[in-house]
Amino acid sequence: MAISLTEPAAERVRNHLEARGSGVGLRLGVKKTGCNGFAYVINYAEEVTEDDRVFQDRGITVVVDAQSLALIDGTEVDFVKEGLNEAFKFRNPNVSGECGCGESFSV
Repeated sequence: MAISLTEPAAERVRNHLEARGSGVGLRLGVKKTGCNGFAYVINYAEEVTEDDRVFQDRGITVVVDAQSLALIDGTEVDFVKEGLNEAFKFRNPNVSGECGCGESFSV
């Protein structure tokens, strides 16, 4: 089981953690929503609980709650800039379908 980061994603998280001055890493999870069932939730991890799974990649701590991990195991997190837009992108090998707007996925 693992979650990985591309170098652009790791750099983005590293820079924002330094600017914030707090946090232990990146928190990644999912919530039930959207037209296809699940959506990614990404935030900065302030702490690690006993229900969390912790991964290290490119010097960044990635924290995932145990329930979400079953749906996103093997996911690579990227950070892309397209014109004026910038966002985290997810390459999840467990996805069986995505909605047209790209906001939700099914497994």
